[in-house]
Amino acid sequence: MVLSGCSSSATWGWYVINPSTPTGWTNIKFLIGGMGDTILISLIAAALSITIGLLVALPGLSDRWYIRIWNRVYVEFVRSIPLLPMLFWVFYGLPIIFRSMGLNIPIDPFWGAIITLAISDSAFTAEIYRAGIQSIAKGQTEAAQTVGLRYVQTMRYVILPQAIRRILPPLANQFIYIVKMSAFASVIGMQELTRRANELVVTEYRPLEIYSLLILEYLVLVLIISAGVRWLERRMGSDERG
Repeated sequence: MVLSGCSSSATWGWYVINPSTPTGWTNIKFLIGGMGDTILISLIAAALSITIGLLVALPGLSDRWYIRIWNRVYVEFVRSIPLLPMLFWVFYGLPIIFRSMGLNIPIDPFWGAIITLAISDSAFTAEIYRAGIQSIAKGQTEAAQTVGLRYVQTMRYVILPQAIRRILPPLANQFIYIVKMSAFASVIGMQELTRRANELVVTEYRPLEIYSLLILEYLVLVLIISAGVRWLERRMGSDERG
């Protein structure tokens, strides 16, 4: 009803996303069609970021400075690079480096976006891991060593299960960050939500209405993620107080 009322105004053009009209419904389906790629890019990038972040965080916990230095160099270097220049470097630069090595490895927009998001976010994820692991009392590690557990076993069975419960909320924030930053994939031709919205604006000349729907789509995604994380927190006991 609101869209129909606004469509009669010369100022507003909500008819372009009015589901009661054939054109509006076609435009809505076109925009929503990019949600699958946005979700897929975000999930794969988040999984890689979590894995890389853990591998980067562990050296930062070492007692030896020459091992810790690898953590600091990676974290400070990666998180100092803006996402957009890194995206251009990965998409346009890496294939040139591969060709100079005699390798023909093309990078399409899909994997270019995933690699960029995973690397960029892994530096922040590594710091979250480090803070979470360091928040566990040292007595836990000493007790594990007393019963004969090795370092890997201690991390797997004692430290990480407790740390994950504590770092779940900030990890969820990073996942939301990845979902939003996936919009940058539009500049290298990835047909995700933002790219489709840009293409529709060029044909319909209604940026306010189309970008309003785009914002609503991202809002729905973030609300779903937030609800899922709260459920997971309750299941894992991350929201316990006291």
